[in-house]
Amino acid sequence: MAKANEKRDSRIFESFAYHLVAIDREKRHNSDFAIKGQAYAFDSTTIDLCLSVFWWAKFRKYKAGIKINTLFDVVTQIPAFVHISPANVHDVNAMDRLDYEPEAYYIFDRAYVDFYRLFKITLHSAYFVVMAKTNLRFQRMYTIKSNKENGVKSDQIGKLTGYYISKDYPQKIRRVKYFDKETERTFVFLSNNFDLSAEEISYLYKNRWQVELFANG
Repeated sequence: MAKANEKRDSRIFESFAYHLVAIDREKRHNSDFAIKGQAYAFDSTTIDLCLSVFWWAKFRKYKAGIKINTLFDVVTQIPAFVHISPANVHDVNAMDRLDYEPEAYYIFDRAYVDFYRLFKITLHSAYFVVMAKTNLRFQRMYTIKSNKENGVKSDQIGKLTGYYISKDYPQKIRRVKYFDKETERTFVFLSNNFDLSAEEISYLYKNRWQVELFANG
């Protein structure tokens, strides 16, 4: 059996695994999720390996490792896509492996702030919510009125400034500043969705933690 599997194309097992995943996701569809539509959280986990055994996965001088990139369906609580890469590959490169669904939401942390790749999501008629980096260069065009009692400190529409990032993402973008009372932290989110409320944008990002719970569970 081991020799037979060694000769088989691994894509056979991959296709069968995703077939089973599709069946499970359909059975676990949850219409009670607060945001209508499909929502995914994307993140990576690095797994350390023994270099003497896994020599092909060299990570550092005396360490081996791989990185598992997971697209987690936050509605059904099932991973929809998994990609394994060398541990030293930057997280944003795994975004190139995703097939974006129109009208779906994709949630990222700040490690995935790559405006060229984020603009691809817009071109696929899908939506993203990502935590902004502190060095964000953003020029406000106008402000959306919001209820600050719900933690929303500001909700603005504008454009990215800077020669390169303005070319990578030439369209308008939304910036939401939100204060979370539970953690007493202020978050700044970026999104290409202009229809959801600022509270809903924040709710989507809050559900990003589900992929980390899954990876560390």
